[in-house]
Amino acid sequence: MARWRLLERHAVLPMLAWLGVLALLPWWLGLPLLLAMAFVLLLPAPWPVEHARLLRRGLRWGLPGVMFALQRALGGGPFGLGAALLGALAGYTLIAGLEAWLDRDLRRAPAGTTSDAEWPELARAPIGPPARIIELRPPQWQPATAEFADPRGGTVQWRAGSYRFADGLQLDGGDRFDFSPQGRWFAARPESGRRLVLYDRDHRRCHRLRGWRLCGWDGEHPWLQRREGDMPLPLDHVAGARRRR
Repeated sequence: MARWRLLERHAVLPMLAWLGVLALLPWWLGLPLLLAMAFVLLLPAPWPVEHARLLRRGLRWGLPGVMFALQRALGGGPFGLGAALLGALAGYTLIAGLEAWLDRDLRRAPAGTTSDAEWPELARAPIGPPARIIELRPPQWQPATAEFADPRGGTVQWRAGSYRFADGLQLDGGDRFDFSPQGRWFAARPESGRRLVLYDRDHRRCHRLRGWRLCGWDGEHPWLQRREGDMPLPLDHVAGARRRR
């Protein structure tokens, strides 16, 4: 940071000295100097970048010095101050137009001159994952009976609020149940109430959710919502929000 400040000071001090010199000179000497610098910038000679930058700085910093000299020459009263302000406004407008003209090639790129091969691959790559329309299959709640079929084969038995699968799994839940389309997930809820049980049979993971209802299945993935009309959310989102609390 100290080095940056030192560089800024070395860049500003010469410009302040240039401004002071033009403020002390008669305006009819300083103004031709500025016009000569602008004329040099308009020459088609291939000026080094540093030289052109120095001339531009000289114009921007020198104009206030010339206007101060003009105001002093006009007596320093309100008329002189007004003339100096108008001169500064006109001068900086001309300087802005000059710089816009000098930088015209930097802002304007000819159409069709850049081939696709010049662009990085990242610029041509699609942004984000491809869009996919999610269509939820509504749950098909069925009342639990003493024994019912399992989509993956075998039967499931229900006794006193507990489901027992053919592989020995026993799961407590309500008296209404549903399977995901391929049978990976098992869902259970009471006929009345807002306690939802979701069991992932592939990973043997159970989710007990209070206050959530099963909105539907996106393939083998459950989507939930708090109440009718709310935006459905995937289970991963709901479970992640519960863990962050």
